[in-house]
Amino acid sequence: MSAPAGLRIGVIIPTRNEALALPSVLPAIPPWVAEVIVVDNASTDGTPDLARRHGARVVSEPRRGYGRACLAGIDALSPDVDTVLFMDGDASDRPEDMLRILAPIAAGEAELVIGARTLGVEPGALTPQQRFGNALARLLIRLFWGVRYTDLGPFRVIRRDALNRLGMRDETWGWTVEMQVRAARLGLRVREVPVGYRRRIGQSKISGTLSGTVRAGWKILWVIGAEALGGLRAGRTRRGPGSGA
Repeated sequence: MSAPAGLRIGVIIPTRNEALALPSVLPAIPPWVAEVIVVDNASTDGTPDLARRHGARVVSEPRRGYGRACLAGIDALSPDVDTVLFMDGDASDRPEDMLRILAPIAAGEAELVIGARTLGVEPGALTPQQRFGNALARLLIRLFWGVRYTDLGPFRVIRRDALNRLGMRDETWGWTVEMQVRAARLGLRVREVPVGYRRRIGQSKISGTLSGTVRAGWKILWVIGAEALGGLRAGRTRRGPGSGA
């Protein structure tokens, strides 16, 4: 694979206890990536040392939470990185699909590209509860903001200036949906690109347990509701009292 022209790409990989998977993930990342940041989210299995041995820069975020890990990775990016790619460290996302999702960014056709998990999803890679929650969240986004998404997958790439404009805040499981909702609210140019998805290596911290699934689903719905309410309040503020609207 050759590098997309004109892009300085930083890859952020949030991890917690992914020592089994990282030896498959990190060597598969193309050498033209400017930097790879593995954010260690309170691992106990030697994940940080293993990531360093495979050439990644390790950032520690001891407070658990997927969003916190992503935010820590963003804060650690080198100043010259202009394009940020997020992927999971459990080997479910395929590094070989990087060029596929980077292409619309390199062509100037999009500011945010979502890897839609529709190309060769391995059996069992997505649980029924994940599929249901994904569909419900997408329906609500369409109803509130009129934007049709086909997935809320973690494998995504965004221009750094666009990421800064989003003002991401979620610290846990609402990270991906917050990004897509705010992109819709701001009118970012968003594309979805088909990617593959594999069964993860190791135990899921969220979908692998009933309590994790419930907490994640509740947080995603909470984020959508909060964003919708925030947009409504902002609209009322802009109109002001006595506007007659």
